[in-house]
Amino acid sequence: MRKEPAERVTKVIDDPTTPLWRGTIALRIVTFLFATANIIANQSDYVRPWLAWATLGVMALWSVFTSRAYSTTWGRRWPLVLVDLALTCGLMSLSPLIMSDYQLLVQHVPLITTIWACVPAVALGALGGAAAGFGGGLTVGLFTYLSHRSPSLDLLRDVVLLAGAGMVVGMASATARRSAVLLAQALRAEAATAERERLARSIHDSVLQVLARVRKRGLEVGGEAAELATMAGEQEVALRNLVAAAPGDSTVDGEIDMRPGLQLLATPRIQVSTPATQVMLKAAAANELTSLVREALSNVDKHAGEDARAWVLLEDLGEEIVLSVRDDGPGIPEGRIAVAAAEGRMGIEKSIKGRVESLGGTLELQTGPGEGTEWEVRVFRKGAAG
Repeated sequence: MRKEPAERVTKVIDDPTTPLWRGTIALRIVTFLFATANIIANQSDYVRPWLAWATLGVMALWSVFTSRAYSTTWGRRWPLVLVDLALTCGLMSLSPLIMSDYQLLVQHVPLITTIWACVPAVALGALGGAAAGFGGGLTVGLFTYLSHRSPSLDLLRDVVLLAGAGMVVGMASATARRSAVLLAQALRAEAATAERERLARSIHDSVLQVLARVRKRGLEVGGEAAELATMAGEQEVALRNLVAAAPGDSTVDGEIDMRPGLQLLATPRIQVSTPATQVMLKAAAANELTSLVREALSNVDKHAGEDARAWVLLEDLGEEIVLSVRDDGPGIPEGRIAVAAAEGRMGIEKSIKGRVESLGGTLELQTGPGEGTEWEVRVFRKGAAG
């Protein structure tokens, strides 16, 4: 049976690091078998062989427990992984009590836990990323040094390998999580696009055709019917824009495409022009700019007259976003904005100038008697962190 997009999204975002945890479990089993072989090979020279076998028994029980825990989401948590690290280091610290000085200092026999001790570093990397894995590897390496009681080139090599392994697994874990989020977003966009196309077909076959017929017939009849025709035409344009607008989805960094919000503002009197490709900006900044445009268009309705037209232009210049709102109204008389602010009418001061200042952008006004009004806003992407 074919999975629905929503089901596929849920499956993707459950836990993208599951393969890494499965690898951690396999590593624990393999390294335990190696530790068992190490004890069998060296037990005859141990000072306390009974303690070696007791330690191996604890390792066996812990391996079974963590293998079951790491195979489920409830076990992939900081408390358990940190306990794993502490227990492993504690068992490793028993090596000087089990092994003879000759084994430790001359023969350089592997410690009682041997390579079984590397598992917590890998688990920390899978859970917390590169830094956690690197730190876990260094911690195990420190206890390895304390147990050996003498520095050596081989010991330094082991520490580097432990820290490096934890860091690499951590990088893979972070990449897996990021990729899962991006894939989930793509699947949601796919689902939204499919639903929008379905609605578009339904609306086109019913509502839009009716509105188009009302508009055409009303203009032919004239009189009050012409007014209804105009209203039907406005609703037709609004519906078409709503259906055509791209789904507003955010990225893992909290960015959204500015185009859909602006495209919904289009009417027969308002033309909105946007790039063909996405214009990504932090969600808070994008919402502020959209609200700014909405306020500027509201001023056109209030002060430029019912017949005034407006144009909204969005440009993506890479490092900055340029947004302009222009109308063909009578323009703003000189000093009018200052007078309005003095009278307590703060629409332009707060809703337009205030928003631009909060985003760290620049605002330019071009207007004059009979020349219309144009607002041009420039916002740098680094400054519009939201």
